[in-house]
Amino acid sequence: MKNDRLFKLKTVFPAGNALLVLLALLKLLVHLATNLFGGYGIFRDELYYIACSQHLAWGYVDQPPFSIALLWLNRQLFDDSLFALRLLPALAGAVVVFLAGWLAKKLGGGRFAQVLAAASVLAAPLLLGTNSVFSMNSFDVLFWTLAFCLTSIILEKDDSRYWLLLGIVLGLGLLNKISVLWLGAGLAVGLLLTAQRKLLLTKKAWVAAGIAFLIFLPHVIWQALNHFPTLEFIRNASAEKYSATSPLKLFVEQIVNMDPLTFFFWFPGLLYFLIAKPAKAFRIFPIIYLTVFAILVINGSSKAEYLGPMFPMLFALGGVALEKFTIRFNWSRLKPAVLALLLLSGIVLAPFAIAVLPVERYIAYAHALGMEPSTPEKKELAKLPQFYADMFGWEKMAAMVAAAYGTLTVAEREKCVFFGNNYGEAGAIDFFGRDLDLPKAISGHNNYWLWGPRGATGEVVIRLGGTLQALRESYGEIVSAGMFRDDFCMPYENNLTVWICKQRRTSLTADWGEFRHYE
Repeated sequence: MKNDRLFKLKTVFPAGNALLVLLALLKLLVHLATNLFGGYGIFRDELYYIACSQHLAWGYVDQPPFSIALLWLNRQLFDDSLFALRLLPALAGAVVVFLAGWLAKKLGGGRFAQVLAAASVLAAPLLLGTNSVFSMNSFDVLFWTLAFCLTSIILEKDDSRYWLLLGIVLGLGLLNKISVLWLGAGLAVGLLLTAQRKLLLTKKAWVAAGIAFLIFLPHVIWQALNHFPTLEFIRNASAEKYSATSPLKLFVEQIVNMDPLTFFFWFPGLLYFLIAKPAKAFRIFPIIYLTVFAILVINGSSKAEYLGPMFPMLFALGGVALEKFTIRFNWSRLKPAVLALLLLSGIVLAPFAIAVLPVERYIAYAHALGMEPSTPEKKELAKLPQFYADMFGWEKMAAMVAAAYGTLTVAEREKCVFFGNNYGEAGAIDFFGRDLDLPKAISGHNNYWLWGPRGATGEVVIRLGGTLQALRESYGEIVSAGMFRDDFCMPYENNLTVWICKQRRTSLTADWGEFRHYE
């Protein structure tokens, strides 16, 4: 009986995968240790996602529902600690490490190619940062990687079961992030331009597409019922939020995001699978990359991080190509050197992606390496890059609002509401305000606008920032109740006056349409 169980275990879990599992566990351990003992605080978007999880729906202004539903389930099972909040992204990242190595094996790679692909995912700064906070992006990378793995199986054996699984993965991926449409476009173009174009004529391929559409359909219906808010969100974000990106800038930024060292094997791997005859069976993969890259270039304001979900596949291509190179030229001694350099570069770059250093030490470290704070958005920066700055100040902000709220009479508190300038401020009051007896926040930003004024009339409103002159246009009485300051938060959130506004000239309900800001 014991031998039978051992045989089954080895069948499902071959010994060759042991190193991949160890690398996946290392990835998981890095995140769990950081979440438990480090981290700078809850991220702006995480506050918003928590608020969204209290309003379950088939869609939101800025995202489909999958990740929010997962967060709701996570919150039912665990507490709202940073460790619990970021557990699922850490697990998703660990799975991707394993799948990248598995895909390299499927593409014909040996042990070195598999380990190199998995280790690259582990070390890549963008992927490390993606899995360090809760967002749809962690699951997006997972769905893309699963789709690549299933595609590799389908190319080998055209089995309806794998087409069915591919349809489910693409459908769930779309329910998580609509950028999976780019993957769908890449798959279609890749099939058309390769010998596998005959697969497009099979019933199985169209059944898979139909399954993906049916899974995604509830979100499409939600969009229609809400006048397609995501289209407005995308237009505004492209025009107002993100800087213009040239093709060269997009290409260079992806190299930096993924550790410049990895460029020297993933790019040759891309070219090898694109033109080499022995790699002809898997030519669809570089074509998918080129198709998505072209789509982002045409958009004109795309962030390089949008290319992130393709890199587990690109690392697999690069691992296989580099392995073949070392075999051809009998340079086997190169292998441990490459892995050692990759590990070293991953360690050096890790503090720029995940909060493993105390903030003051991080600032000194970045200064010593000549790394200036950065952001893909049109925003001023101070001491920290936006990714880290957005983890600071929220609890302090809630305490300032609570202090202002405490100066009100009982009657005024019953009518009071906090009006946030954005979903970060509103989410902070909703999250940290639970222990401070603060009322629910409102805002005109993204889904907060859809949730409306929550019964507030505007008789008593607490606001952050703005000038006294501007507020007098809407309120009859305005009192300053302090100044919010934080050493590390984003500059536009810093040095904001806390205002108590009373006697609104028109009700919030009447003016609500004017507050809508999808961005």
